Amino acid sequence: MSQSYFTGGLKFHGNEEAIDQRTSYDIFGEHEVEFSDHFTIDFSLSLSPIDEIGYILRIKNGVNRRIFNLFYDSQGDRIVFKFNEEGKSNLIVANMDKDQLFKKQWFDVKISFDLIGDAITLSIDNEIFSAKNQQLDDTYLPRILFGKSDHIIDVPAFAIKNLSVVGEETYSFPLYENEGNIVHDINGNPYGEVINPDWLKNYAYFWKHQVSFSSKSVAGANYNPQRKEIYYYNQDSIWRYNVQTGNTHLEVFDQKNPVKLILGTNFIDTLENRLYTYEVYYDKPYEGPTVASLDLDNYQWTEESYEQLPTQLHHHGAYINHSKSQYSIFGGFGNMKYSKDFFTFDLEQKEWKVEEGFTGDVISPRYFSSVGYQPENNSVYVLGGMGNESGDQSVGRKYYYDLYRVDMDTKDVTKLWEIPWDNDNVVPVRGMVLLNDSTLYTLCYPEHFSESYLRLYRFSLKDGSYEILGDSIPIRSDKITTNANLYFDKGLNNLYAVVQEFEDDISSDLKIYSLAFPAITKEELSDFPQKQNRKASLIALLLGVAMIAMGMGYFLYRRFKLKSSEREKADVESDRYISVSKKEQTVQPNSIYLFGNFMVRDSKSRDITYMFSAQLKQVFCLILHYSISEDGITSQHLSNLLWPDKPADKVKNSRGVTINNLRKTLSELDGIELVHEKGHYKIVLHEEAYCDYLRCLEIISAHEMNTYRDEFAGIVHRGKFLYLSDDPLFDLFKEEAETKLEPVLILEVEKSFASESYQTTISLAEALFNIDPLNETALVYQVKAMLKLSMKEESKIAYRTFVIEYNRVTGKEFGHSYSSISL
Repeated sequence: MSQSYFTGGLKFHGNEEAIDQRTSYDIFGEHEVEFSDHFTIDFSLSLSPIDEIGYILRIKNGVNRRIFNLFYDSQGDRIVFKFNEEGKSNLIVANMDKDQLFKKQWFDVKISFDLIGDAITLSIDNEIFSAKNQQLDDTYLPRILFGKSDHIIDVPAFAIKNLSVVGEETYSFPLYENEGNIVHDINGNPYGEVINPDWLKNYAYFWKHQVSFSSKSVAGANYNPQRKEIYYYNQDSIWRYNVQTGNTHLEVFDQKNPVKLILGTNFIDTLENRLYTYEVYYDKPYEGPTVASLDLDNYQWTEESYEQLPTQLHHHGAYINHSKSQYSIFGGFGNMKYSKDFFTFDLEQKEWKVEEGFTGDVISPRYFSSVGYQPENNSVYVLGGMGNESGDQSVGRKYYYDLYRVDMDTKDVTKLWEIPWDNDNVVPVRGMVLLNDSTLYTLCYPEHFSESYLRLYRFSLKDGSYEILGDSIPIRSDKITTNANLYFDKGLNNLYAVVQEFEDDISSDLKIYSLAFPAITKEELSDFPQKQNRKASLIALLLGVAMIAMGMGYFLYRRFKLKSSEREKADVESDRYISVSKKEQTVQPNSIYLFGNFMVRDSKSRDITYMFSAQLKQVFCLILHYSISEDGITSQHLSNLLWPDKPADKVKNSRGVTINNLRKTLSELDGIELVHEKGHYKIVLHEEAYCDYLRCLEIISAHEMNTYRDEFAGIVHRGKFLYLSDDPLFDLFKEEAETKLEPVLILEVEKSFASESYQTTISLAEALFNIDPLNETALVYQVKAMLKLSMKEESKIAYRTFVIEYNRVTGKEFGHSYSSISL
């Protein structure tokens, strides 16, 4: 996936948050941009479905202080946009169809200023409105602010992407950042600043937990794309969760579900707006209905069939053919047998039949397969699973990594591919997402682990090549009834994962997650355009320097600009900058990183962070913490911290399973052990293994910081210690780490500046801000070091960011001006 495919974006927190948590974005920041004759602000806008009012943006003119704003009101039957001259008059009123805009995830907005013709044009979703005779200045120095600004605090919840300001020059902002407050243009140059950002890119990598439900009796779940609702039903009631609005409703049935639920398997007929629940087999004598449908308008049940199939079929795949009113299932496991049959339920005839007459390649009996359907050519795709050729469970099972296409018109079966698999064995979930004729998406997980994890895979239909997208979703897979499924909503452009975990094959918990589409890889998460300096590149070209790709153009530019008496110093600092950068970027095999995002690399330097579920990460960090501060952690103390409310017998089982899973995961690395000695668990690292925090402590205790200062800076500059790990269990570990680091950082930021290691100074200052965002020592040395490196604009942005944070936290103005600390 290329960056152009995922367009980024910025979400604004509005009136739903406290005033100081609302989002504000200044496009140009301290850059002064001038337009003559005309300019246009162009962006895509996404609105919240909640009725509200507020200001989308304001446009100030630095010349005459005239201010325009775009006001939004969705409280009535229609959406109203008003373009105003602030404090004076309304210039444009745009009444828009509410349903039309809310159904669209994104629509285009353009605000054009014809400075010569004195006209302003507002375009919303291709509808054009204008205001003439506005007596505009021929030259504009606009300051363009989205969201909260100055005294304007009424801000609706909205999002923007594809932002550009076009005049004599074009300023494009892909909003492709995933962290921080600085916004870059398309060439990677820092321009504007955003306060309280919510970067949409993170929504395409991190699965967002939306809501959870529980049922003490057997329940089933499904997604209705027509109504944007996820259903979770049992014998007595049904929960409806709207993924667009976030609203939840509980409907209690007038008459109970007539089908006795064993697995809760089901499907939705979107044409008739009915949910069908079915059970294919009962182990004990049963005379009630096996298929029933629920009218999703009045929640009344209708019995549909009393027929059973010959055997139970756990984890079968399924699809619905709306044109023929037929629902089909494939494969499954029951009575010690794997199935390879297709069974079809006719919604009109209300009966099951086995599909026969297949030709071509043979699909081995299996369960845990993923099944998808393409109505355009009436073809079914069957992906993976596990089973064997005989269908007899006693023979043993094998995992399949293959894909078949079944033409249901001709009954011809074609094996499209089979790929080798060197990683942990995984199985896919029941459903797949087919959006075109080239790729499929599904969730896969190693079902043979108790504490397992789901990952999103994108497979090529042509050759089976694949990518893993997004982070992982935890799933406890002890019970055969536990299941998960993947859905796609084209209108909302979101993937939804529905995870149903059973404790005892009766009661279950349902967890719903969302991921923006298209999903991205971990590498793409932090990948946005790097700064490009055309002048530096030109100088480098003229001087014949072959190291442009390594950033030397930047230093040549500095060499060219610096006075001749300073060139030697600049050369030394350039080399030091490259050295620090390389140390920061190097990721070692057999390594565990605790600064910044938690990350683990195995012995082959593969990223296996996804193998650490939330609980495994908890256990590892707890044991490591006590291995450093004490002689490990006792079994009892570990149990009390992790499972304080569980009875002793269940705690022992949970602890044993978790410790075994952690040992297995750590076995992917060389030189790291989880040992149990004298009643204590502890982590032991040998020479071939690396942990950035332990290395950091080694450097501090060695008292040779002059030798290792750059390496130390590279470690701590990676990010805040245990970033994004907000569980209270980590608080003591974080506190102890920051207590050890803060005095060292304060001392070393001063020493590095005195030794003219300015880039190291900047890195150490940023690390100090991670501990104390209001540390004035860090600010002073950061600004001074940036100025030494001719980073004047960056120093101003750093100062301004500090001042805003200082005011937000303390409620007071910062007492030192930029000029006073830059001396």
